[in-house]
Amino acid sequence: MVDVIAVETTATERQVGPSWGSIFAGAAASVALTILLLTLAAGVGFSTVSPWPGTTMSAQTFGIVTGLYLIVMAMLASTIGGFLAGRLRPRSSSTGDEVYFRDTAHGLVTWALATIVTVGILGSTLGSLAGGAASALSSAASAAGSTAAANASDGLVDTLLRPGPNTPPASGAPNASGGDLRAEIGRMVTRALSPGGAGLTAADKTYAAQVIAARTGLSQADAERRIDDTINQALATADAARKTAATLSLWFAAALLVGAFSASLAAAAGGRMRDE
Repeated sequence: MVDVIAVETTATERQVGPSWGSIFAGAAASVALTILLLTLAAGVGFSTVSPWPGTTMSAQTFGIVTGLYLIVMAMLASTIGGFLAGRLRPRSSSTGDEVYFRDTAHGLVTWALATIVTVGILGSTLGSLAGGAASALSSAASAAGSTAAANASDGLVDTLLRPGPNTPPASGAPNASGGDLRAEIGRMVTRALSPGGAGLTAADKTYAAQVIAARTGLSQADAERRIDDTINQALATADAARKTAATLSLWFAAALLVGAFSASLAAAAGGRMRDE
């Protein structure tokens, strides 16, 4: 009789493994709650955007609020999913630390599955929208692509060639070749702002300053100063966009870590309630 009981216990222990039913249930709840919270965030975010100047939060504030919301959203969705996975997992013959490990492992796997499904849903949705727009507007996008590339430095060229305050353009300005001069300066600006570029060479800067001085009536020194200020402002704008993207990526990584931790702890708590 003792030998039979030992064999039955061993068979029961061998049957203990991941409870995929509880994992899928927790992941489904987590994904649904994540989509709900993302939809809520989109609605609130659009309500804070306004075309009127001075009524929209700054980019820095928006980045911080978005990052904090990502963390709170990950914590809530992962906690619900992990708790359900631990609470619904069948009891096993294991005791003590083994039960705690199995519960937390179920929570972690639930978080991983929910993350993969959420990224897949969002990626496929955005991909289908982008694909439909691309197929419907392929010709327009092709034409607009070259136009956008050409217009990338137009605003900077306008700033460079704008007459100074109370300074009329010089009478000897080369108006006949104005279009060619604009294109040439635009190419210089594009090279100066290209990733990994070395900026304007001394010869290009001197030549551009001479052209700007002739077109705007500024002195050579003021024209060179305008070139430096304009390029530095453009570089600062690009650097701010880079920092914003990097900060949001770090916030997203932090949200994932918080979600994994929350799901594991919630699954352990659900397991304790299951065994009571």
